[in-house]
Amino acid sequence: MLRETAIPNIYVICGYTDMRKGQAGLIQIIQGTYDLDPYSESLFLFCGRNARKIKGLCWEGDGFLLLSKALNCKDCRFQWPRTAEEARLLTKDQFIWLMQGLAIEQPKAIKKTEVKYDLY
Repeated sequence: MLRETAIPNIYVICGYTDMRKGQAGLIQIIQGTYDLDPYSESLFLFCGRNARKIKGLCWEGDGFLLLSKALNCKDCRFQWPRTAEEARLLTKDQFIWLMQGLAIEQPKAIKKTEVKYDLY
């Protein structure tokens, strides 16, 4: 799909999605199930039961862009979070890991921390 994106918000719709759904069906999931705005500057990612295909939906200001990535390797699967009924906001690193076939929670990755400076 995309290695890196300028889209500020990337959501993974966890669990299984019926990959026969098109634009209207995916918008209904975004609005109805998760109460999110499909017209926001966001990329919404969906995955089917066998985890070999991802669909993405994003608003481009004049219409929706519907993306699809299907893995050709029959033994390959995306490391998709299957927790119940959750829309999860990803970092850019997590998005890249997902597209590379890695889990979005990397136990060996260096976690960024917020540094607070006390100037006084």
